[in-house]
Amino acid sequence: MTETHARPRRRRRRILRITLLLVAVLILGAAGAGWWTYSHLNDNIDSVDLDQAIGDNRPAKVVANAQNVLVLGSDSRAGANGDLDHGSVSGARSDTAMLVHIPEGRAKATAVSIPRDTLVTRPECKDRAGKSVPSAKRVMFNSVYSLAGPACVVNTVEQMSGVRVDHFVEVDFAGFKGLVDALGGVTVTLDKPMSGAKGGLKLDAGTHRLNGTDSLKFVRTRYGYGDGSDLGRIGLQQQFMLAMLSEIKKQDALGNPARLYKLADAGTKSLTTDSDLASLTALSDFAQSMKGVNPETMETIMLPVAYDKVDPNRVVVAEPQATQLWDALRKDEKVPASAKDSPAKG
Repeated sequence: MTETHARPRRRRRRILRITLLLVAVLILGAAGAGWWTYSHLNDNIDSVDLDQAIGDNRPAKVVANAQNVLVLGSDSRAGANGDLDHGSVSGARSDTAMLVHIPEGRAKATAVSIPRDTLVTRPECKDRAGKSVPSAKRVMFNSVYSLAGPACVVNTVEQMSGVRVDHFVEVDFAGFKGLVDALGGVTVTLDKPMSGAKGGLKLDAGTHRLNGTDSLKFVRTRYGYGDGSDLGRIGLQQQFMLAMLSEIKKQDALGNPARLYKLADAGTKSLTTDSDLASLTALSDFAQSMKGVNPETMETIMLPVAYDKVDPNRVVVAEPQATQLWDALRKDEKVPASAKDSPAKG
């Protein structure tokens, strides 16, 4: 073979090697970025092993394929949360608590809000450090979180309802703001003005697009709307939750990788879950299984309560309505109208 013929062949082999090298670098780079993203989001998530924290004192699962998820909003002022609410409050409480029941078939969901001022019996629990906390009667529901942590809140809900809680998800102020901002805001409509009393949000009646900071003010507004009670605030929280779920569905956020990453990064930064949900894969699988749930058909209910006879600033669980409600959720049946009639309405 002549030198003239050998030169182009060597050049082609060299170009081929360079091309293969570039492809390998790109593949390894993409894999590395993917692994970094996965690890980054996974590391954001804190978790609690419910079975270990609660033990065997838990209700039996009645309908295998139904799911009950306890959603908690923490009012901690720690870290970035302090910049979003400057109230002089130490520790943290469950500012919002909803038990979301997703029936077998995943077509329609029911969200039951538990008023934070409800007087409940707290079962014996272990706190975050594993120290035993004795049982107590007539304690405010939102105080359970500050004293003994989320696992004890789950245990309290299970004991008062007889409903097995499959998962819990807790988001604090900063996580909530981040989720809304990652969506580009959430649209809400008011049928009457919000006055902005006591540092709250001031809005005219009508439709508004809220950013993360204003959304946080919206769901925490108490004195500037309705009767100024915590029970009245529950209505705003339920309205916002449905609006936010509708926004996620409208944007097809679960089907858009870039949007999904923004949501996942924002949400997982301030997220605590049970150990079964404490990975990006588990959260993604669970979210995908919920895609059939339509926010427009989601039912929102406040746990039926009555004003306490000793302290009118507190409420107690109303019977027989509450038993009817919990029984329907436990058996994965339709909630009867009588179970939604709360003597204290807010």
